[in-house]
Amino acid sequence: MDVFTSAAELLRHRRPERPVLALRPHAAHRAASWFFANFPGRVLYAAKANDAPEIIQALVDAGISSFDVASLVEIERVARINGAQLYFMNPIKSRGAIARAYRDFGVRSFAFDSDDELDKIVEETGGAGDVDLYLRVACPNTHSLIPLEGKFGVSSADAPALLLRARQIARRLGLTFHVGSQAVVPAAFGEALRQIGQLIVTSGVLVDAIDIGGGFPSRYPHSDPPELASFMDEVVRAADELAVKHNCELMCEPGRALVAEAESVIVRVDARRGNALYVNDGAFGTLFDAAYSGFRFPARLVATTRRRQKPVAEFALYGPTCDSSDHLPGPFVLPACVREGDYIEIGQIGAYGRVLANRFNGFGEYEEAILTDEPMLSMYAGAEEPAVVPLKRA
Repeated sequence: MDVFTSAAELLRHRRPERPVLALRPHAAHRAASWFFANFPGRVLYAAKANDAPEIIQALVDAGISSFDVASLVEIERVARINGAQLYFMNPIKSRGAIARAYRDFGVRSFAFDSDDELDKIVEETGGAGDVDLYLRVACPNTHSLIPLEGKFGVSSADAPALLLRARQIARRLGLTFHVGSQAVVPAAFGEALRQIGQLIVTSGVLVDAIDIGGGFPSRYPHSDPPELASFMDEVVRAADELAVKHNCELMCEPGRALVAEAESVIVRVDARRGNALYVNDGAFGTLFDAAYSGFRFPARLVATTRRRQKPVAEFALYGPTCDSSDHLPGPFVLPACVREGDYIEIGQIGAYGRVLANRFNGFGEYEEAILTDEPMLSMYAGAEEPAVVPLKRA
């Protein structure tokens, strides 16, 4: 893959017909190193967030060896990594997926949130005694931009009976929860951990691990969360209050926080109508969240000719498909002079951008390149990577 210092340098060499996925593996490496240095436990990568081999390799080079996987496809992909430890944390799985994960790929860690799912795991692993079980507990998602509590998770009222049953089966027993994607208030993790602590006391069941899930935020024009250090401070305070703190492993599953900064997309303006720009990627491509999740992404004009960058204006974007829902309201703040043939770099799409892109109308094909400059926005700017990765946390 070609390497350039910036999008501007790339465009000095060629004018791509397709949108370009611009990878910044160094940003993923820096983010993972920060988590290793600051999270007091095991760091898993939520593999669903970005599957680019270069990004995965950067995370592995930083020390990531544990992965949250949600499907057989993700398992097959991650299992190729030497020494990878796989955690099948989708709370509802097919019987065939459970059996193959256990038999063919050596997966020994499974999440569940009901008696039925626990039955499936026991039956499809043949009642094996080497299975680690993680009970997914529902918790409020009031502090996140993308709530996730509606689909998975047992209630606190029903959890004690499931915990007691699983304790008699599991080699290691854990609890897991998710505060929602792009959690913007550190207290979200403290509140959930206190709920978990109360559940442990109420049930009388000791657990070996607590997985606080993902939800750690990245930075966007519409969402400027506190520093990640404040989230870690909240996690440490709440974890220290747990009755099982001395013999219970703490885990997390960041996805967005590790890879959002590690990729941008370079799009071409194919038409301008007032303050609407028609570009060659959109809602059915890497910019799904800009259309359907209310996200705003940073954008900058990468002009191929010298022009004044002031004044600026607010623009909406339309993607290349024939569907009118291929609309990205933004606003995207760009120089008012933007016109057909210009290129725009849209940042922070490393989390879920490429994995949500599809081939509707025959679009969805991309060129790829590596950029070595800084992301447009960062939670880690100025952070120093540790000289030695603490492997015990991987």
